[in-house]
Amino acid sequence: MRAHIYHQIRTFFAERKVLEVTTPHLVTAAVTDPHIESITVADKRYLRTSPEYAMKRLLAGGSGDIYQLSASFRAGDVGQYHHPEFTLLEWYRLGWNSATLRNEITELVGLLLGQRTVRTHDYADLFAQHFSCDPHHASVDELAAIAQQHITICAEESDPLFWLDLLFSHIIAPTLGQNHFDFIYNYPTSQAALAQWTQDEQGRVVADRFELYIDGMEIANGCRELTDAAEHRRRFAEDQRQRQTAHAPLYSADEDFLAAIDAGLPSCAGVAVGIDRIVMIAANLTHIQQAMTFAVA
Repeated sequence: MRAHIYHQIRTFFAERKVLEVTTPHLVTAAVTDPHIESITVADKRYLRTSPEYAMKRLLAGGSGDIYQLSASFRAGDVGQYHHPEFTLLEWYRLGWNSATLRNEITELVGLLLGQRTVRTHDYADLFAQHFSCDPHHASVDELAAIAQQHITICAEESDPLFWLDLLFSHIIAPTLGQNHFDFIYNYPTSQAALAQWTQDEQGRVVADRFELYIDGMEIANGCRELTDAAEHRRRFAEDQRQRQTAHAPLYSADEDFLAAIDAGLPSCAGVAVGIDRIVMIAANLTHIQQAMTFAVA
């Protein structure tokens, strides 16, 4: 089944003249994102957490539309839907916006899993429906109080993102993608990662990124990519500040990646799709390790 899915993916992109590329698994810089931990290996090198940085270097070098289907690695990711080594499909489309890319994702996932009705949900609307709150402006105390009404938890956490993630993953996500392809968009800017910012219909500044949920699982994470070099550096510095506050390891920014952004990343939209989770759904499995030949966790 996995081999068949790989064949379908490669045929899909070959028909659309999207170039398959290969970039190193072993890299010299870890990601600064405070919510992702790299696996450190010998000689001050790391296993990549995704091929994103290298693929954007190719885009800046004039590659055109590209995709990659291969393994990535993250420390500490162990659970029903997480494994330290996992398979990502990542691709980038020049000149596209988020809506256009969502349409292509729907085509591909429909091919792999069968067509379903597509629904789109504004992130803020979901919080309003489930909790009667605005996630863009709710205070930490308000979010913590809501969480304690729905989840048995005892935590002292001053970061609103902690509570937003907790509420979304435990309460909202399980309701998504049941007989549908559910896209969530207009995330808070605190969850922008390397997405551009935009304004929603209410004039709020939001992240121009989206996620796809199927059967309660996040399957895809995409966005209109940030191309501003100065803003990249500002976000990397903020990542370091958050890591220092959390007493987490500090990693230097990837200067090769930043040099490529300085040279000019073309306007594009990109997405990463979790292929092991696709296999789980296709084979009606309940744990990610069941979708792997040899699990290491």
